Amino acid sequence: MSELDAAVSAAVRAAEPYATAVTVALARGAREEVRCHGRTGRGAHAGACTPETVFELGSVSKTFTALLLADLTVRGELAPEDPLESRLPPDWPPPATRSSEPIRLLHLATHTSGLPRLPPGLLAAALPRWRSNPYATFDAARLRASLAGTTVRSRPGSRYRYSNYGVALLGHVLAARSGLPYEALLAERVCAPLGLRATSCAPDAPGQAVGHLRGRELPPWHAPGLPGAAAVRASGADALRYLRAHVDGAGGELGAALHEVQRPRLRLPRSGDEVCLVWNHRGSGGRDLYFHAGATRGFTALVGFCPQSATAVAVLANTGTTLGARFVQAGYEVLRAAAREG
Repeated sequence: MSELDAAVSAAVRAAEPYATAVTVALARGAREEVRCHGRTGRGAHAGACTPETVFELGSVSKTFTALLLADLTVRGELAPEDPLESRLPPDWPPPATRSSEPIRLLHLATHTSGLPRLPPGLLAAALPRWRSNPYATFDAARLRASLAGTTVRSRPGSRYRYSNYGVALLGHVLAARSGLPYEALLAERVCAPLGLRATSCAPDAPGQAVGHLRGRELPPWHAPGLPGAAAVRASGADALRYLRAHVDGAGGELGAALHEVQRPRLRLPRSGDEVCLVWNHRGSGGRDLYFHAGATRGFTALVGFCPQSATAVAVLANTGTTLGARFVQAGYEVLRAAAREG
């Protein structure tokens, strides 16, 4: 068994015993394959997992928002250095800050805005649905209201602090600038040009697997107030097309944007890792690995690519993360092995 095959087998095992469906999509040069395991759910109604089975991507959604930021930048519609306050949707109050340095769009895309991980008020709204669909009632109006209760105490740009809140705000900024809802902007600027037919933010997306948490079936994930941070879902085949575009490039403004999201913006403290526009960058064996993980209550994902070996990997499972779960790390090992073999 090759190192890559062993890594894929380990990833599938890491999703057990709770996942019913696991997809490992691989591209190495001109070779592509989407390895599918299991069924979309536990009941008699469940079909076989296929390359078109849709998985919730959780925080992998943020990479799509980063690409939209780069696309609008290349088109001259805004700039990463723009202050957040100048780009918020009409009637949205800016968060209070204790620094003369404004929060800039670049800070949102690199988790250096100083904003907390979650918006104020989200946890209170989430508690009644914490084990199933916690973000379902937190809509854009609640996100707007949370801004009034937010104070940034550190100087924007001075410290890395992972923030769903920040990237969610960025998604709303980009949508407001384009005049389109986030999902429509995503469809127009990314999905249509790249041929992503099964990628959307729709909780009722056709062909979606059933999510599970410790073996318990969950309803589809809703994130109406944070689509740019957590709402995108895609099939294994679409995820591979999306990642391959980062390796192979594309024409026009989108091609320039795909290159722009890969440019490192800061180095993480006490680490050799760097942060690009949302993407994590790590050197491994003389090659560049770009990767991001994501999870909802019922799904887990790891995606990544390596330009030097023309490698792209998406590892998707219909189970949420639990204490001690190793699926994300196992997915990263698939990426590393594929990059070496590529």
